[in-house]
Formats: sequence, C-alpha cells, structure tokens
Amino acid sequence: MTTRIDAKFAALAAEGRKAFVSYIMAGDPDYDTSLEVVQGLPAAGVDIIELGLPFTDPMADGPTIQLAGQRALEAGMTLDRTLELARSFRETDDTTPIVLMGYYNPIHSCGVDTFLAKAKDAGIDGLIVVDLPPEEDSELCIPAQEAGLNFIRLATPTTDDKRLPRVLQNTSGFVYYVSITGITGAAEAEAGDVGPEVARIKSATDLPVIVGFGINTPQKSKAIASVADGAVVGSAIVSRIAAGDSVKDVLAFVKTLADGAHAA
Repeated sequence: MTTRIDAKFAALAAEGRKAFVSYIMAGDPDYDTSLEVVQGLPAAGVDIIELGLPFTDPMADGPTIQLAGQRALEAGMTLDRTLELARSFRETDDTTPIVLMGYYNPIHSCGVDTFLAKAKDAGIDGLIVVDLPPEEDSELCIPAQEAGLNFIRLATPTTDDKRLPRVLQNTSGFVYYVSITGITGAAEAEAGDVGPEVARIKSATDLPVIVGFGINTPQKSKAIASVADGAVVGSAIVSRIAAGDSVKDVLAFVKTLADGAHAA
C-alpha cells in the first residue's frame, strides 16, 4: 500500500530533489494561528509536515518545543483537536503528507485501535512516537502499519551497527536521523559528521534518510540536505512562532529553509 509519504519521496526522486520537512506544534500559540501556519506550509516549499502532538512530559524535547507544547495545552489543545486540525488541513490539501510526532501516553489513553481509526480518518500518514522502542513494536508500530500508516523511527549517533537492524525493522516511510546527541534545538548539525552516518544507515535500508536537529539557517538546511535525502527543521521555526512573528513572517522564514534544502 502506497502512502502519501511514499508517493512524495517517489515524486522527489523523479525530480532529483531533496525533501524539506517542517515541524510545527499543533495548537501553538492557539488553534487558529497554528492551522493558518500549517495551511501555508506547502506553498512555502514544505514537502512533508510534522505535526507535534502536545504532551505534558515531553522528555526528548528541548526548551523551545517544550514551551510550544505548554502553550498549546494551555490553549486547550488535545489529541482530538490535533486530529481536527489535520482534518481541516485536508479540506484544501489532499497530497502533502502529515506525520504526527509525539509520545505514546495520549495514544494509549485514547486506545490504539480507536486512535488509528481516527488518525487515518483525519488524513494522518505516518507516526513518530519517540518513547516507543522497537521492542514494543506489537504495541503500536505493527497495528499502525496494518492500518496503512507509516511508522517512522529515529536513529541517532549512538545507534551502532548492532542496534541499527532492530531500529530499521518494521520502519517505513523514512528514517529520521537525529544529527546530534541530546535534546532538540540544543546544538548545530555539521554535514561533515552527518554524511558518513547517513551513508551507514542507507547501506542497511532502501528507505530515504532525513536529518533533523540542529538545522536553523538556509545554509545549514542546504548543507545537511546535500548529504541526506532531506532536512527537517523544527525548533528554529517554533522559535519564530514563540517570538510572536506574524503567520506571513513565519512562512517567509520557512520558505528560505525550504529553498536551502531544495538547492542541495
């Protein structure tokens, strides 16, 4: 079964282009602003949207994303409203893939089968659940794939050759390579460090490898995309939203990052 994510990477490969992926926290700073930003992302050059699911205890996230989650929760964001936001986006865009990124607790509370049915109905294409290791695949990963959703995994600089096959097992859509150890938004990614790691992962899988963490300028976006199948930017965009930039300004910034990746 081909998902929107598979179709997008096939189209990019046919054009010889790299992917630009952007992360936005659903409901930050409020539902309407967040929806407006998400709706504007494809025109700003975003190939795949990562939609953050706000959670009270986001242990893998740095302060920027943590605060975004807090703002969203304070504005009344829930799992159902996050899916509602995706559904609203789908009313005008049926092709741009949406990956829901978050933690297992809200999904578990909803009930896996119920959640998967709702997510599929809302137009979600893939999941990144950062606190579910491969050892727990039967919990969500395998049911998600059976429901027609890609289950995307993170590989990190500490994922050695012994661990890598386990990480890649049952993964689909793409592999998200975390370019630096630690939390989001903390340090800067260096293409020289990332290139060999991406090559190592690609030697073990046919899936595209997209690199995130530590990418905050168009130059960095281009440099990282040049050694991978694409680049992800989250904290740098979320920072602009936190600073109170207008939707127009946020999207203009996103476009510079997308142009960087696409120039690779």
